[in-house]
Amino acid sequence: MAKRDYYEILGVDRKASGSDVKRAYRKLALKYHPDKNPDDSKAEEKFKEAAEAYEVLQDDQKRAQYDRFGHDGLRGGGGPGGAGFGGMNMEDIFSQFGDIFGGGFGGGQSGGGRRRRMKGSNLRIKVKLTLEEIAAGVEKKVKVFKQVQADGAEYSDCQTCQGTGQVRRVQNTILGQMQTASTCPQCQGGGQSVKNRPAGSDEWGMVRKEAVVTIDIPGGVEDGMQLSVRGEGNGAPMGGVPGDLLVVIEAIPHDQFQRNGKNLHHDLYIPFTDAALGAQTEVPLLGSKAKITIEPGTQSGRIVRLRGKGLPSVDSYGQGDLLININVWTPKKLAKEERELLEKLRDSDNFNPDTDHQERGFFDKVRDMFT
Repeated sequence: MAKRDYYEILGVDRKASGSDVKRAYRKLALKYHPDKNPDDSKAEEKFKEAAEAYEVLQDDQKRAQYDRFGHDGLRGGGGPGGAGFGGMNMEDIFSQFGDIFGGGFGGGQSGGGRRRRMKGSNLRIKVKLTLEEIAAGVEKKVKVFKQVQADGAEYSDCQTCQGTGQVRRVQNTILGQMQTASTCPQCQGGGQSVKNRPAGSDEWGMVRKEAVVTIDIPGGVEDGMQLSVRGEGNGAPMGGVPGDLLVVIEAIPHDQFQRNGKNLHHDLYIPFTDAALGAQTEVPLLGSKAKITIEPGTQSGRIVRLRGKGLPSVDSYGQGDLLININVWTPKKLAKEERELLEKLRDSDNFNPDTDHQERGFFDKVRDMFT
């Protein structure tokens, strides 16, 4: 089943501000919250759907990626939840968006608020891809060093907030007593502190370890494009939410093709004898070859288009073309016999330019092929 548009889910315009997105999400989350809709699976799905949309649209980087490439621009682990937002449980959603509702909007707890799960930081790496890998899509295994909870680390309730994750204060005002709640500065809202810190770990019981991460990169990605592998960044103490691994694509230049969006360009050089007489010649494709016909009288700058021989679109819509720019090669040195033969042809009308026929430029020809 195709995923719904995130803007449609939240009921906002594509130009909506961050505050508009937040306001729309809050309204939907309050409407479909499980506490208000017990045992209602449809309401729970709508709650998760709204949370998924908000997770992307509230993040400027993810939103730009989504606006440009759609849902597939968040693939390769790049979308919410990696292989899908269904990988998040309700507690994950509450912990990630708890700042919208404040401590009183609970995940099964009432009254006194709830602990906030800590979140690990993101990691960023670059992955180099050949044009062949970009065309086909590829699975890459990369090594990263990230923070993980040390073996043997133990935690107990924070003494400052008594395990609630919040510090409450009562103030006397002219309107009476007012109670405020803020994140506990000692445990940062986690509600726990380190009870047993293994040797070599930091103040939160975390250590740095090497890990191998598998990245599923879709076909058609572009140089500089960023994918996000959910949950493969730095871990967080006390079973918190791990950060994401941000993967920046670096395209390796190709020796025969230049890329323009999903189209490829190739410069083909032919002898002027083939240009005058016509010929069959072979041109490279990504992973194979093809034969094209050089028509008699072909001029330098002519473009031959091979449909569907370019790159796939990252949003899975359509395939690009291969544009072959024909260049007529003029020899720099001539043998005596060759020079004598050409001297005989110099005065032939067929070898003089037709001044009444104006050849269109290269870019005009490219433009004409798409209009």
